[in-house]
Amino acid sequence: MKNTWSNGKTEAILDKLTNYSRNSYQWFVDTPTRALDKAYLAALNIKSLEANYLASQDREQAVNRPAVINYLEADIDKYLAIIKVNLAEFKVSRYFLKYPQDCWSKIILIEEVLTKYRTDLIQATVIPPVNTIAKPNSKFDRYASITEDLSRVKPVTEKTGVLPRSLGRTFSKIKTELKSDSEADIIENFRRERRVTQMAVRCLVLLIVIPLITQQVSKQFFLFPAVEQYREAHDSAIFINLEMKEEAFKELQNFEAELKFDNLIGIANLTVPEIIEEKLKEKATELASEFRHKGSNAISNVFADFLGLIAFILVAITNRQGIAAIKSFLDHIMYGLSDSAKAFLIILFTDVFVGFHSPHGWEVILEGIANHLGLQPNHSAIFLFIATFPVILDTILKYWIFRYLNRISPSAVATLKNMNE
Repeated sequence: MKNTWSNGKTEAILDKLTNYSRNSYQWFVDTPTRALDKAYLAALNIKSLEANYLASQDREQAVNRPAVINYLEADIDKYLAIIKVNLAEFKVSRYFLKYPQDCWSKIILIEEVLTKYRTDLIQATVIPPVNTIAKPNSKFDRYASITEDLSRVKPVTEKTGVLPRSLGRTFSKIKTELKSDSEADIIENFRRERRVTQMAVRCLVLLIVIPLITQQVSKQFFLFPAVEQYREAHDSAIFINLEMKEEAFKELQNFEAELKFDNLIGIANLTVPEIIEEKLKEKATELASEFRHKGSNAISNVFADFLGLIAFILVAITNRQGIAAIKSFLDHIMYGLSDSAKAFLIILFTDVFVGFHSPHGWEVILEGIANHLGLQPNHSAIFLFIATFPVILDTILKYWIFRYLNRISPSAVATLKNMNE
């Protein structure tokens, strides 16, 4: 009777797993259709907002009601984010999954909405500004002018002329201060740089948070349970590499030595060999379960990290303006530091990654990555990497100092040379 109840419980669990697998497969197959429908619905919602609240007869009333405009801008922000995420999901999934053939009307409408908010929103739905100076704090203006902002932000690494750079900056500053509309230009430049900075920080947060969330969620809720179930069902090997096996054997030997030591000093009464054998058997079973869990965790790390990498690439591809903003933002931070700060950071970077003690750090990092992925560390490959990669990194850094930093900030190079000496 007990066996019958156990068999019935096992069949119920298998039925639930089968239904779950079938539903998960169907959900995966329907990914293109589901993603496109979500993007299409968000585009329709934006159209509805434009028709109901941003019509021409309501613009004058809306100017005097900034709370309404802020509410509408927040809604349009939300719907545009939904469109971008789901459209990227549709574009990726349609390469290896079937998608409906009657979807072109939806795609045309979605692209129409996205194009309008990328290029010419000022003529479409933007409320005219009250002041003569354009108000770039509007979220509509942000979508319309972010490309212009990035193009108008002067690169820090521009080529030098005949005159020294500092003298040119001094003349430009005097010329700007003598202009009649210099205050408006200063305010406009500040607002433009602020918009670029906000976009860079937002994109940087997305590049960090979204891959991490993708990696953790996929691992904890999908990959690890699937790998654990597969290994148990197919009676896979407990140890996935030789290092895990040696670690388990060493721990079992230490446990046996501890039992014998306790028996010799009288802490434990283990005079019967069968008792010691039973305790060793319990410890071996515990170690087998522990290292099977570690192996499943390492295997799931491989797939989860791959999904996190895909998420990172998708965010980078779908947010190219943000990547450009990050580059501009980092350039201004790096080249805006004082000469002493630049020299300090360069020395810190070289000592950590290229210096005398860096091989030990690289060895720890590479062994940690190998253990994370369930691979046995190959010390020959690690030593080869340590012998070549820091040298290449040092060469690249020296070329950057000679090619760019020496041209942009010669005093920083001189400070670096004095600090090294």
